[in-house]
Order: sequence, then structure tokens, then C-alpha cells
Amino acid sequence: MDEDLLSLLDARLNRLDVYLQGLPNGRTSMTKATLIAEPGKHEFTMSRIFNAPRELVFKVMTDPTHVPNWWGPRKYKTIVDKMEVRAGGLWRYIQRSEQGDEFAFHGVYHSLTAPERVVDTFEFEGMPGHVILETMTLEAQPDGKTKLTVSSVFQSVADRDGMLSSGMEDGSNESYDRLEELLATL
Repeated sequence: MDEDLLSLLDARLNRLDVYLQGLPNGRTSMTKATLIAEPGKHEFTMSRIFNAPRELVFKVMTDPTHVPNWWGPRKYKTIVDKMEVRAGGLWRYIQRSEQGDEFAFHGVYHSLTAPERVVDTFEFEGMPGHVILETMTLEAQPDGKTKLTVSSVFQSVADRDGMLSSGMEDGSNESYDRLEELLATL
């Protein structure tokens, strides 16, 4: 390896080491997202604190080169088919299993205010017509961390309840764990 690459790798490993040393008993700081879903409502919210500054969290969440490294469960490979991060821009991700099965998701960005807010739609192509309006906000915390809150509004209570019963909470938490891991290396 050349000296520049070794120097970069050494710096990143040092940052990761400092991060891990600050954790109690070598445990990760990852926590589960808080999910609020009131009975009979068309929406739910999820929130979680990330150990990274807001600008970095926004960048990683809106950069198509980073999305495959954190979006979705580890057992799938995520492919960014399209990601036009601007108002009116389209996004489409494909998840592929080891067996070659594919599951695609897409939406439209309605508004973006860097580094604090993204409003977009979300639709699973396996169930067309069930569109969700999502608002993601990132709040800088006094300790340098970032609070992520995602509000998801569904077309019906039945759609919302179907999403909740699909295992999406576990899938979201796994994605957020992967995002936290990635942020620790940057």
C-alpha cells in the first residue's frame, strides 16, 4: 500500500478506537429507535440519537455512494438505481438477496433543507399504490450528536398497521445500527 492510503487507514482506525474506548465496557452505543404509533392514527414516528454531527448524518443519508452501506437489512445487497437528491427528484433502491430475489422501493423528493430536513414519498413496488409521505428531521444536540425523527403518514390506518406488522421496526433498527457503524468510520 502507498503511504497516503496507510496514513488515511491509520487515521480512521484511530478515530474508531477513540470512539470505542468511550463506550461503557466496550459495548456499542447503539440504541433502538423510539417508535410512536397511536391506535387509529394514519401515522407513526420513529426517532433515534446518532453519535455524529448533523451535517455528517445528512450527508451520509443523502449520498448515493453511502446508502448501500447502511440502508436495509445486512442480508440484502442494496443497489441505488436512482437518487436525484433535489425537490422533484426521484429515488429508487433495489434490495437483492443471495438467491437473487429482488425487492424494489421508490419515491419522489418533495423538499430538502440541508442539513435538517427531507420530505419524500416511499412506496414498496411489491405493493403498488400504498404510498407513504415521510418527513425526516435532523436536530443537532448540544453534545454534538444528532436526533433523527421520521414521521410517516399513510393513506389509511390499515396501511399503517400493515407496515407495523411487517417487521419494519426491526428492519429500521438494523438500518440505523448500520448507519451508526458507518458514521463511526467517517
